[in-house]
Amino acid sequence: MIYVFVYGTLLEGESNHHIAAPYVRSIQEGAIRGRLFDTGPYPALSIEKQDRIVEGQWLEVTEEGLQAMDELEDYKGPGEDNEYERVWIQDISGDREGWVYSWEDVSGLREILSGSWRKYQMK
Repeated sequence: MIYVFVYGTLLEGESNHHIAAPYVRSIQEGAIRGRLFDTGPYPALSIEKQDRIVEGQWLEVTEEGLQAMDELEDYKGPGEDNEYERVWIQDISGDREGWVYSWEDVSGLREILSGSWRKYQMK
């Protein structure tokens, strides 16, 4: 199985979770180091500075699930012209690691200081 850390619209109950749902084998709450930013309809994660905590979920998915999420995030592969990069990261607890979609060019975006997309949307 493959673990993917999600922090925005792919979270359980959010607007794009249905894309991953058929391939999800388990879901666990988690947190990673990075910074979350508001793009408007969805958040962007930057792991360039790992001085804050970002809350989310670890989805355990099949290979087909990873492919479906790659398609959603328009991830074409390493070294390609991607809006998001798929990078390896570890949970702050140290007991889980896997993929996360990171958007490195966050200049001009407002930071979500809570580190939580769900909390931010409730404002």
